[in-house]
Amino acid sequence: MKLVFCGTPQFAVPTLQALIAAGHKTALVVSQPDRPVGRLQQMTAPPVKQTALEAGLEITQPEKIKNNSEFRARLEAIAPDAIVVVAYGRIIPPWILSLPRLGCINLHASLLPKYRGAAPIQWAVAMGETVTGNTTMLLEEGLDTGPVLLQQEIPIAPGQTAAELFDVLAKAGAPLVVKTLAGLDEGTITPKRQDDSQATIAPILTRDDGRMDFARYTARELWNRWRGFQPWPGAYTSLDGKKLIVHQMQETQRGGAAEPGLVEVARGMIMVACAQRTWMEVTELQLEGKKRMTAAEFLRGMALESGVRLG
Repeated sequence: MKLVFCGTPQFAVPTLQALIAAGHKTALVVSQPDRPVGRLQQMTAPPVKQTALEAGLEITQPEKIKNNSEFRARLEAIAPDAIVVVAYGRIIPPWILSLPRLGCINLHASLLPKYRGAAPIQWAVAMGETVTGNTTMLLEEGLDTGPVLLQQEIPIAPGQTAAELFDVLAKAGAPLVVKTLAGLDEGTITPKRQDDSQATIAPILTRDDGRMDFARYTARELWNRWRGFQPWPGAYTSLDGKKLIVHQMQETQRGGAAEPGLVEVARGMIMVACAQRTWMEVTELQLEGKKRMTAAEFLRGMALESGVRLG
């Protein structure tokens, strides 16, 4: 098939590689523009662009696509059989949706209609799901509301973080897209409308999502949120007015009622009271202006005592 591929981050790379390996002609790769990265703000090409260049594919990086006449003329001249969209990061306008013969096929990292939105992997983990997956669908104007084509379930391992799950889902989704294209071309896949009543939303993450609310969430819920919000925004609270990043934590069986956020220090351990009489042990942390350290190291350098309250 003649394809146009739209994608930007590392998550999209395995799918592009799989399409090339399957023998499809990728006439054009569309990615977001290079961006400044790191402390030095060095202009860096997105992973999809780097992959496309290595494969000798044509690439374009338009700032805007909705009313871009030059870009539109280029796509219309290609007349692709399908446009594959994986984590491109732009809303696909109606004129693109109606262009290809087989439609615009999107790989979404959840079992739609659950976790529609920009951060499905992070929110699935943060909500304590034990199973997630990938969905291929036909794009339409709504947010991840298009007809489902194929799905695959992927277990979320105990303790697995969103950062670890990204790679698993990216690699598993690549052959699913290849299979979807073949099924559409052969007429063996029937698009299925989503049940909107079962939909949940996975909005883009904000810094505030990482703030630990000990009164609202149990220790297990805070641990799930920490796993889901890796590598960003992580999990943090405050101690004496300074930001305290929690790098590692675990649920503890210690019970008993206490004001949420109350700290108990015992035998080199830091335990914090959470909602519903649950407790967590903070095992690795970093106070604003200090280096990352274990709880034992932290206690040796800080006069942290039982009765202090976090947050």
